[in-house]
Amino acid sequence: MSLIRLWILFLLLFGMTTPLFSGEPQEQLQQTTDKVLAILSDPNLKSPEKAKERRELILRVVDERFDWEEMARRCLARHWVQRTPEEKREFIHLFKELLQQVYMDKVEAYSWNKIQYEGETIDGNYGTVKVKIFTSKEQPIRVEYRLLKKGPHWLVYDFSIEGISMVNNYRTQFNEIIVKSSYRELIKRLKTKVSQP
Repeated sequence: MSLIRLWILFLLLFGMTTPLFSGEPQEQLQQTTDKVLAILSDPNLKSPEKAKERRELILRVVDERFDWEEMARRCLARHWVQRTPEEKREFIHLFKELLQQVYMDKVEAYSWNKIQYEGETIDGNYGTVKVKIFTSKEQPIRVEYRLLKKGPHWLVYDFSIEGISMVNNYRTQFNEIIVKSSYRELIKRLKTKVSQP
């Protein structure tokens, strides 16, 4: 899976914010994707001195749409239940910081071409939304969002690009570190990563 595909995906994901009213998964994703595009295209936020403000606006909508705890829990899988409440809070924070640090520059730099929503499926409180993203060269990239309904809102807890799940990828990496070394080693590596400029 190429990095450019991950970057494109994260632009979609970092465009999520809570809508003013409840809607089905696809409707909420489409509305909020439009909002992040408005932030990125706002001429008043394009100057270098506005970079921090623009980034904070994007991160704010991310916090409102991502279910960070659910994502973190699924990434740790069986190791989650062994964690204390304090360890869980620490891991959620580090996991969130990692994703934001790795992808924010790419999110802000990406130039949009076309997005096509291909439908949704709902099974109780779980939903999926399929999206096709076209690059500037008209190359289609298939993305599937997995969402969990909490109250009136559909929150992203996983996503996949061309069938490859972000949660599964991190789960494999984290499990390997914990099994071969320890949970504390995983935390140490995450802290080192997020502390880098």
